[in-house]
Amino acid sequence: MPHATAPPVRPDERVAVPTGRAAAVLLVLLGTITAFGPLSLDTYLPAFPEMTRDLAASQAQIQLSLTTCLIGMAVGQLVTGPLSDRWGRRRPVLVGVGAYTLLSLLCAAAPSAEALAAARFAQGFAGGMGVVVARAVVRDLYAGRDAAKYFSRLTLVFGIAPMAAPAFGSLVLRFGSWRTVFVALAVIGALLAAAVAWRLPETLPASRRSTGGLAATAAAGRSLFTDRIFLGYALAQGLAFAGLFAYISGSSFVFQDVFGVSAGTFSLIFGVNALALVAVGQANARLLDRFEPRRLLIGPLGVGVLAAAAVLAGALLDALPLVAVALFVFVGSLGMVTPNGTALALDRHAAHAGTAAALLGAIQSVVGAAAAPLVGLGGEGTAVPMAVVITGAAIASLAVVLTLARPRRSTTATSAEGRL
Repeated sequence: MPHATAPPVRPDERVAVPTGRAAAVLLVLLGTITAFGPLSLDTYLPAFPEMTRDLAASQAQIQLSLTTCLIGMAVGQLVTGPLSDRWGRRRPVLVGVGAYTLLSLLCAAAPSAEALAAARFAQGFAGGMGVVVARAVVRDLYAGRDAAKYFSRLTLVFGIAPMAAPAFGSLVLRFGSWRTVFVALAVIGALLAAAVAWRLPETLPASRRSTGGLAATAAAGRSLFTDRIFLGYALAQGLAFAGLFAYISGSSFVFQDVFGVSAGTFSLIFGVNALALVAVGQANARLLDRFEPRRLLIGPLGVGVLAAAAVLAGALLDALPLVAVALFVFVGSLGMVTPNGTALALDRHAAHAGTAAALLGAIQSVVGAAAAPLVGLGGEGTAVPMAVVITGAAIASLAVVLTLARPRRSTTATSAEGRL
């Protein structure tokens, strides 16, 4: 199977790369679609303590709704990615965003923690449909460094979501209960559905779509599973996301219950950390003019390991300032890890961008989903479980990139892969 170190195929019928105002609109639209992840995961974080009381549930049971949402996203991506290679990009996004709107209302009506977890799985499935197609659209239009730059710019858009989501959730909680947060998500979903129908272009012409049915989909899947480097980058992304998700699932309890900060202060800390991720992502776009994506992946992974170790030290010492500063550095480092790792993985399979994006997203979601129960099962009243999961994930992510995802050097062609 040819790898995408070669320039992307651009037949005459292929949709032209947008420029000017159209490019800006597409960037915002794809960033918003991609933001379904942080919107779904972060908006109701300030309500966690209230939810444990209202639903008579434990911390671990409420955190389970994060895990089921992530698993739903993984399944949604696995199903939708290959379908988008056959049906095009617009149709799956429209279906996913519309379903997300309705399922958000179902979450708002959940009578128990178990029902909420089930509804969140379905909501995550619908959200994953949009997320995977957004990645495939980028790969339809860009390759190599250009793709890494575009993913970095997307960080500017979807990075606003984790900054704004907890603050928005806290604001909604002033006027209603945690259920009102999910009603607000339904409204956002409805507005986005209208925007997608209006402005999202079709980037996969009929002549380039997969027509081989299940056999062709299975063949594409086999080629991905036998590509050691693709799997390495995908697993590294998943492990990095596990560290981030340990922070997402545990930080509300750690800052509010362990260190005693208010919901508003927690939202501010969470937003500042997200700002670090956005700022580093924009710096990454500029640095790609001088450095290779792989180099800009390995360095921040190393910084992330050091920051994670500092988080663990702060947790053991019960030192809020050390924990807060170290988390700021750790989350910021992901601003380079995410765009470069995504581009390096997807660049190798241009002919099946949807399927590749699906597997990449599914691995990320499944590995990340394991972080929340680990943090919850580690015990309440301490920051140590969250810190241990973050540290372990950071070390494992760097190790995978240096081993499983190491570039082949046997031929000139494969050596070129390492330079991307």
